[in-house]
Amino acid sequence: MFSVKGGQLTCADKFGQEVKLDVSRAPFRGARGHAGGETPNEIAISAPVPENTPRGDGAPVVGPLPIRAQVPGQGLPIQNQGVDLFAQTIAQLPYWTYADFQAFLETLVAGAETDEGRTLAFETLTLLMDRRYPTGNLRRSSLLALVDGAFARVVAGIREKLSDCFVFVDVEHRPWVSENNLTTTLTFVIDARGYEPEGPFSVEAEILGLRRRGFNRFIVAHCRGHRFIGNGFGPDSDGVRIDVYGSSGDYLGSGMDGMEIHVHNNAQDQLAQIMKRGKLVVHGDVGQTFMYGAKGGEVYVLGNAAGRPLINAVGKPRVVINGTALDYLAESFMAGDPNHGGGFVILNGIHLSDEGEVMELETPYPGGNLFSLASGGAIFVRDPYHRVGVDQLNGGEFYPFEPRDWALIEPYLLENERLFGIPVSRLLEVEGRVRRPEEVYRKIGPVKVRALQAEEAWVAKH
Repeated sequence: MFSVKGGQLTCADKFGQEVKLDVSRAPFRGARGHAGGETPNEIAISAPVPENTPRGDGAPVVGPLPIRAQVPGQGLPIQNQGVDLFAQTIAQLPYWTYADFQAFLETLVAGAETDEGRTLAFETLTLLMDRRYPTGNLRRSSLLALVDGAFARVVAGIREKLSDCFVFVDVEHRPWVSENNLTTTLTFVIDARGYEPEGPFSVEAEILGLRRRGFNRFIVAHCRGHRFIGNGFGPDSDGVRIDVYGSSGDYLGSGMDGMEIHVHNNAQDQLAQIMKRGKLVVHGDVGQTFMYGAKGGEVYVLGNAAGRPLINAVGKPRVVINGTALDYLAESFMAGDPNHGGGFVILNGIHLSDEGEVMELETPYPGGNLFSLASGGAIFVRDPYHRVGVDQLNGGEFYPFEPRDWALIEPYLLENERLFGIPVSRLLEVEGRVRRPEEVYRKIGPVKVRALQAEEAWVAKH
């Protein structure tokens, strides 16, 4: 959205966050390096990093790492060699030129002719897409364009040369796979270009056909608004994992019951409607009516949610939204007692800078009707300055944040840290000091809970 402020043209996204052009860093120009020309330094995948450089899991990297992955073909777990190589890369990146970065990517792509090399490439490139990190004099948008190109080359390489753990599929390539290869380690890499947005010739129909044959691992590349991905799997879809790259369409993950989906970009509207079980991770924002009528599941959103997320949700959904929501968050929420198996939402009210720094939003929740007319569940909002007021509630009430509440939400914040690199210690930090959880988080519950508790206490006495 464009507007004029102080005589200057400004641009903001639908969440009100200003979109700025980074003029302090050099853009990428040309096939190798940028204006003025560059000669790449000698770079190898196993190049050493400065002593005590932190890894993705917080431990120091010691010495060079071999170009191999420990668990070939098993989707895209953020662990093992991929996370270590990613940590090496971002430690050196502030000192690199574009030519250096290109040389690194070319080495990574060249090694992606084996299952081990392909697994390493997918893991590393995915982390480079998903995470935020210092880039030195290089512009993040330019680096992401180069990463996208390398990812496309890895996918194309699988089309040209199949392997034991990866199979390429598109509208023209539907290879017959022997039942002897019916293993959980076989991953189908689906090029979404050419498929219909929905219907019998869609990406989702392709995935369902492979699932009916017993296959569980899928990478969807070059997604362009394809809808209903992850729908139609029926009950008990445990063991299925779908990783989606590009621009996915509406209704992704709706009706999930046990499967796992990772969206490596922003997601669209009607995400995870009537979700029952499973895990959904979105490395970006989500659109309107997110998790409408959901009954359960574990969901992590790096960015923001648009209007009316989790309305009419029941049962036990457990959701972490690191940004904010526009309005009507958890309207008519009916998720029981969160401390006894019910559902809840954690709203952190932060965003990550391009450098990966945790930044406070002006307010954790800018809209109205927060927890409107809810009858169960809770919202745990990170609000150390108490900027969310009672006038924003409609049927909700603030309750004391107790030790049992922290014991409830801490495991989800730790998983949030593993997925997005947002340290729990940083979430507890206020003005440079780590505070107690009850000084940082506030609990919102339905008004009637307190009334019922008083009534139950009266009944117990009489």
